Amino acid sequence: MRILSLILCCFAALYGLDAAGIIAKVEENLRGEQVYLRMSMRIVTQRHERTLQLESWSQGKKRSFVRINHPPMERGITFLNLEGQMWQYVPRIERTIKIPPSMMLQSWMGSDISNDDIVRQSSLTEDYDARIVEHNGSVALIELIPKPDASVVWGKVLSRIDTERFVALEERFYDEEGTLVRTFSFDAVKRFGRYHLPTRWEIRPQAYPHNRTTLLLEEVDYDTPIDEAYFTKSALTRFAR
Repeated sequence: MRILSLILCCFAALYGLDAAGIIAKVEENLRGEQVYLRMSMRIVTQRHERTLQLESWSQGKKRSFVRINHPPMERGITFLNLEGQMWQYVPRIERTIKIPPSMMLQSWMGSDISNDDIVRQSSLTEDYDARIVEHNGSVALIELIPKPDASVVWGKVLSRIDTERFVALEERFYDEEGTLVRTFSFDAVKRFGRYHLPTRWEIRPQAYPHNRTTLLLEEVDYDTPIDEAYFTKSALTRFAR
């Protein structure tokens, strides 16, 4: 009887993993204390294909800065997320635009990701309640439901996570009616110091089966101090070129 109880306790410990703790570790792998990324983004639709090259500087969950480097027509477009507020600067018209919360779900630069994705405004640990739906070996399927007072754009997120390296393998995003809107797939996981990070991301919108947005992380630098100047409104114009 004692052996059976021990087995049941071990089984319960496996399935009783703290879902919020798993998500927190995934976000830590994604963000670190601060992280610099250089990446390319290939956008494929039924009508056209194009590739962007960009850089991103982030500190924690609330501060990030993004600059487009290619193609030439869009070079120097910058984005700033500062404590939940987002701005965009467009050099061609020399104009800074504040992006309202109502536009956070809109397509970013014609891709299948949104403004909310690019600035990572939503925090899964802060804005969602998490529970483990199933646990298959080292892979957990976690359901995330928005907290009652959370200002988020998704009605539900299902995240399939490798709990050995704490990286997402797939994320499915649903609207408030429970309809699947898009799927993120992650692979080519690499280790950067104490962090693990997928270096290839693919986004597939449910409504447009021909569309694909693929992100390839070409350079990743965790926890190297980032100049505070990147996280000011003046950075939008200062670092545009």
